[in-house]
Amino acid sequence: MSYSTLRYDVADNILTLTLSRPDHLNAFTVEMADELIEAFNRASDDDEVRAVVVTGEGRAFCAGMDLSASGNVFGLNESLKPTMDDMENRLEDPEIIAGVRDTGGRVTLAIYDCNKPVIAAINGAAVGIGATMTCAMDIRLASEHARIGFVFNKIGITPEACSSWFLPRIVGISQALEWVYSGEILKPEQALAGRFVTAVVPADQLLEEAYKIARRIAQHSPVAIAMTRQMMYRCSAQAHPLEAHKVDSLAIYYASQTSGKEGVQSFLEKRAPVFKDRTSTDMPAFYPWW
Repeated sequence: MSYSTLRYDVADNILTLTLSRPDHLNAFTVEMADELIEAFNRASDDDEVRAVVVTGEGRAFCAGMDLSASGNVFGLNESLKPTMDDMENRLEDPEIIAGVRDTGGRVTLAIYDCNKPVIAAINGAAVGIGATMTCAMDIRLASEHARIGFVFNKIGITPEACSSWFLPRIVGISQALEWVYSGEILKPEQALAGRFVTAVVPADQLLEEAYKIARRIAQHSPVAIAMTRQMMYRCSAQAHPLEAHKVDSLAIYYASQTSGKEGVQSFLEKRAPVFKDRTSTDMPAFYPWW
């Protein structure tokens, strides 16, 4: 499939997903949302992809929603009067999807459901949805040119893209509230101090640093990695560790009979493991368990 707002490039089991509207600082549109959802679903099903690196073309990562669009800039249908009952019972209704549901949230839910690890290489401005979409990514690196802003309250709107779920889990509730209340544009050092990014990297080394992490991940069992990603996100949100224990038990039970055998044998033989399992065919029967 070809994309108008993205580039989808796979090499050495790593997908580089590049936001590609450089003349508009990669500003987010409804079309970009739809293409990102398709791309993450595609990556999840693609056995050639073992890790995903997301970056922006040109000077920006993503400068937020494209506010130049006519009408409702968020692509929403102002003639509707949606309720929480609609959210509970009509969430997949085409009218609700197209006219009510937050496009950024639909993207972050696609990232959340993806069974491949996702690394953000934040090369420049990441503002609004440009910041919140990265909250659903597993690891975030920033260049010294990055500027990150949760600017919603500044323009009279609320956080979106499920960031009220993701951001406090990453940086803590107090830090999340301070950043969102103030709408301050964060320098990369501030994002690092708040533990939103794991490293600040010179711009010319950013992608290579992201690829180093991706290559380490790509060496491992893709099934074990896919299971680990979903276990961490879903089990950490449960009310009691017993719920994690139930999933852990089944996950270990089945992994010990498949990729675990190769892992143990390679350890005993002092060699690198050769994992041949595939997420398309070899996920345990209880997956997805939620």
